[in-house]
Amino acid sequence: MRIEFILNGQKRSCEVRPERRLLDFLREDLHLTGTKEGCGEGECGACTVILNGKAVHSCLVMVGQLDGCELLTIEGLEKNGELDAIQKAFIKKSAIQCGFCTAGMVMSAKALLMENPHPSDEEITRAISGNICRCSGYREIKAAIRAAADGV
Repeated sequence: MRIEFILNGQKRSCEVRPERRLLDFLREDLHLTGTKEGCGEGECGACTVILNGKAVHSCLVMVGQLDGCELLTIEGLEKNGELDAIQKAFIKKSAIQCGFCTAGMVMSAKALLMENPHPSDEEITRAISGNICRCSGYREIKAAIRAAADGV
């Protein structure tokens, strides 16, 4: 199946097996390895990407569903050598421990801030509720999202 989509702001056209997971397509075919596989069941959020403005677990999306869509991965946040505000906030607030959950957390936070630039603390908590941090760094992660929202 030939699909056409926008990946990190660039038009793409690819021949794919539509039943293949988006996660595998990103990592193995496109060599975008920032998206991680944690559980492979949509429980941990390590594989979160933004599809048509919404955070989704790429392990649960089939690549055939990508046709006609816009996809943003962690690699697409940086522009012209400049990190995105949410990435800078994660660094500034030390919201990175082992780092395995970080890309998924950042993408869930980015999706929230794209939809709601001034979220409440409850909305921040809800936005990352599909992401697991096994190092228990939620306090720093929430502080980073708050800082990005507040522009500090």
